[in-house]
Amino acid sequence: MTPVGSEPELADRVLGGWLGRIAGNMLGKPVEQGDLWTRDRIDDYLRQASALPLTDYFPEPPPGGSAIELRPEWRQCVRGRIHGSCRDDDVDYAILGLDLLETHGFGFSTEQVGDLWLLRLPYLQTFTAERAAYRNLASGLKPPLTATYDNPYQEWIGALIRADIYGWTCPGAPRRAAARARRDAVLSHTGNGVYGAMWAAALISAAFTAPTVRHALDEALAVVPASSRLARTVRRVISLHETRMTWEDTLTTAAEETAGLGWIHTIPNAAVLTAGLLYGDGDFTRTLALTVRGGLDTDSNGATAGSVAGVLTGADAIPAQWKEPLEDTVRSAVFGFDGVRISELAERTLRLAQAESEA
Repeated sequence: MTPVGSEPELADRVLGGWLGRIAGNMLGKPVEQGDLWTRDRIDDYLRQASALPLTDYFPEPPPGGSAIELRPEWRQCVRGRIHGSCRDDDVDYAILGLDLLETHGFGFSTEQVGDLWLLRLPYLQTFTAERAAYRNLASGLKPPLTATYDNPYQEWIGALIRADIYGWTCPGAPRRAAARARRDAVLSHTGNGVYGAMWAAALISAAFTAPTVRHALDEALAVVPASSRLARTVRRVISLHETRMTWEDTLTTAAEETAGLGWIHTIPNAAVLTAGLLYGDGDFTRTLALTVRGGLDTDSNGATAGSVAGVLTGADAIPAQWKEPLEDTVRSAVFGFDGVRISELAERTLRLAQAESEA
């Protein structure tokens, strides 16, 4: 473990996490439909646009090409058209988590997470497991029934995308970050859905102090049951990387071994994310590009990979093509936060991280 460093360094790395999450989310958003936008199809699109290797946001569809199968928001998140981040749940939940910790402190309860959803988050901006839990909350159910009643999405990726704030506010304390992420996750998820959130929070926390991505992954694995399918899948990708297998062949192997789980399930997405981090090897641009090119839930995976990479490098080291189009502005469906500055979110997160370290 290496020390987090001075206050300016911590501030730079917290801001790097926020910028990385938002940039990665924006990069993956145009092709966020994993059953349609497969890895091969994404690369075909990039090749036609002369954009391989990918070093910037997605290009517009080439002349004569069809944009009909891109996400409807593509015009707000392709290079040359970005003016601040567009709204997305992958960023909304990070904002909501910040509000949770500011409102209730680090001792928050799962019930308080649910209360804040009902207060701050519009129902129609929730999806899959979160929508099922929201409906259950509105019907008067309490956790853990909110996660289990009429909810077929309990192991999907939703809880994982809510975990960043617990990593950013617990720098170098992955077990503490994981425990808080679990308290949030059980509102809507069970099993590997919860483990995914714990793993992501620990991974981001460890990125503040671990000397390499691999060290951070090892620390994150220690917070989830070793026999869980999540842990076994992450270890499998690590082992394939160690054999010097190519990124493409690693993802092909992982896809074969997780076939049938669906493109929004936590397990195959954890494989894509792990591969992107390992083969990106600490380089911010390469990490984002490989993770999103890996397909499946592209905006969610890009966001988490960007968060980890941004913490590792710090905001100052993130290349300008990722930061400048964001214009320090976030669109959000969370009541009271639309148009908030990214720098303000980072400053508020830093205050929480400092309060945590002084406790």
